[in-house]
Amino acid sequence: MNISSGHQGVRRILLLGADGQAGWELHRTLSPLGEVVAASLGGEFGPTVNLADSQGLRRLIEEVKPDALVNAAAYTSVDRAERERDLAFKVNAEAPGVMGEALCQRGIPIIHFSTDFVFDGAAKRPYREEDDPNPLNVYGETKLAGERALLDSGANAAVLRTSWLYGVRGQNFLLTMLHLFQERDELRVVDDQVGAPTWSRMLAEVTAVVLCRMLEGEGPHTSPRGIFHVTGGGETSWYGFARRILESSGLSCNLRPITSSEFPAPARRPGYSVLDNGKLRDALGLVLPEWRVSLTHCLADLCWAVRAGSSSRSPNG
Repeated sequence: MNISSGHQGVRRILLLGADGQAGWELHRTLSPLGEVVAASLGGEFGPTVNLADSQGLRRLIEEVKPDALVNAAAYTSVDRAERERDLAFKVNAEAPGVMGEALCQRGIPIIHFSTDFVFDGAAKRPYREEDDPNPLNVYGETKLAGERALLDSGANAAVLRTSWLYGVRGQNFLLTMLHLFQERDELRVVDDQVGAPTWSRMLAEVTAVVLCRMLEGEGPHTSPRGIFHVTGGGETSWYGFARRILESSGLSCNLRPITSSEFPAPARRPGYSVLDNGKLRDALGLVLPEWRVSLTHCLADLCWAVRAGSSSRSPNG
């Protein structure tokens, strides 16, 4: 691999998982902060990276020599993780520790994403960062292990937990619903799992702010470190989310609420996984929009993207 050095004085940001829905947005929001080296499993936009290959990951970090690293890559198939436990652990648990160890001595900041699935859903109020995690499935278990491995490495790290991610790209609930609304007259959607839908662009914008603070030491909190919750404001069920998408889309479909027991899956899901964004507000002054507001903006963006044919464009726009 031959990666040319950046312009003198320009920071280099290594973005892992650039081909995912969050990575797609992150490439744009991080670009004002420096030169973004966009790595992905398929090497679509830059270097190839496989988080299951620890040696290859270390080699990539050494060759890029980043001033910051943002890891948006993960093993995200919740149900398949139940039978691919070893692979999920390599990607979600071991790789963040490798990144932390590679960056620790040089004090290079790293932002890593985690999930609401580190909690068991037994709470009666939104989960705070200091609440005890207790994952119900392998995916949540591996993500929790990754958080701990990264923070235990001593790296200058911020872990951003998020939930129910959706956007105009990739595989997500929003795009799946819009597709099914056009194919089917009736849909059954789970109504007893409650969380907070989060727009990938909003997450990417918050990430850029956090990284800027980590790089520049702006404001009274010079370097955000540790765990922060970053989700859309408010809460809803999957059925409520689907209902709002349907109402906003102008399409027609008969939605029927069902229980989780009527839609069995290999991996158990928490019944309540709303995350409290209060720490982010108090530490960085960021008040995140209510999920319905973000959904409205995302749908408007999706309509523009369809008209412009931008789904095939590179992340550089």
